[in-house]
Amino acid sequence: MWRWLAILAALIIAVGSLMPGSELPDSLPSDKINHLLGYAGLAALIALSGRRYGWAAVLAVGFGVVIEWAQLHVPGRSGADLPDIAANSVGALLGVGSVAWLARRCRSDQA
Repeated sequence: MWRWLAILAALIIAVGSLMPGSELPDSLPSDKINHLLGYAGLAALIALSGRRYGWAAVLAVGFGVVIEWAQLHVPGRSGADLPDIAANSVGALLGVGSVAWLARRCRSDQA
């Protein structure tokens, strides 16, 4: 189940990120907060799907880099934006870190 949710999250991120600038809503919350939360959720879902925490972070960050590169070819979008890549990376680390923390906490509560 977690794997399918991670794939769904990646598809949602890809569609939203690769939408032409002219089709984006006029009012969105903070761009960097969107990046951080989206990639935190993606990385958490990847980690919950059974990937090792380090690989979950690497996969989410790598996906973010690929999306940023792909945006270079989308009308009305700027790609390869280092602050966006940084927000994606911080989000991925927070997502994986949260899963790891919760897993440790659940194990210690059961002991």
